[in-house]
Amino acid sequence: MRIAIAEDDALLREGLALLLRSEGFDVVAAVDNPDSFLETLDSVDAAVLDVRMPPTFTNEGLQAAAEARRRRPGFPVLVLSAYVEDRYASGLLADGANGLGYLLKERVGRVAEFTDALRRVAAGGTVMDPEVISQLMSRRRADDPIRSLTPRESEVLGLMAEGLDNASIAARLVVSDTAVSKHIGNIFAKLGLSASDAGHRRVLAVLAYLRA
Repeated sequence: MRIAIAEDDALLREGLALLLRSEGFDVVAAVDNPDSFLETLDSVDAAVLDVRMPPTFTNEGLQAAAEARRRRPGFPVLVLSAYVEDRYASGLLADGANGLGYLLKERVGRVAEFTDALRRVAAGGTVMDPEVISQLMSRRRADDPIRSLTPRESEVLGLMAEGLDNASIAARLVVSDTAVSKHIGNIFAKLGLSASDAGHRRVLAVLAYLRA
């Protein structure tokens, strides 16, 4: 898998490149600004981007991610942030959830988690940092249908937002696959996702969770 890294911190940039190469990724480019990243777009399969890059150090990484996906619809992007910035997490999903990830930089040190997240994003999945999910959950409006979920259903939906499949959720919660399927069915019902949305309900549920 050919990867581009865009990170202005030289030490972290080189560290990411070394880590990913050691895990079998082909790091084609490691650059320090969004313009240089976009120049590599046609030669890579996915990208890891810092949220804040030159010149203003605000949301250049997100702008670059949006531009990359405009040029190549569905292009997989894993965005890294030093802090929980949920407005950026929500903005990242504006064009759809497939092939997108948002993680705190501290996750990079958990190599297995980080590389697994990158592989899931590259495969078209959605990966959101658990801390971002936790903060978003704490800010729900009183009339938000998400608030009708039971604690266990909220937990299952949170794990769905992290990109886990049913079997992985069952293993994490130490319950049966059948129990997970039942919880997911209840989530779909409470969020008003009909059977006609069958092919997309999982993504729609995650979007409802992150955007509401």
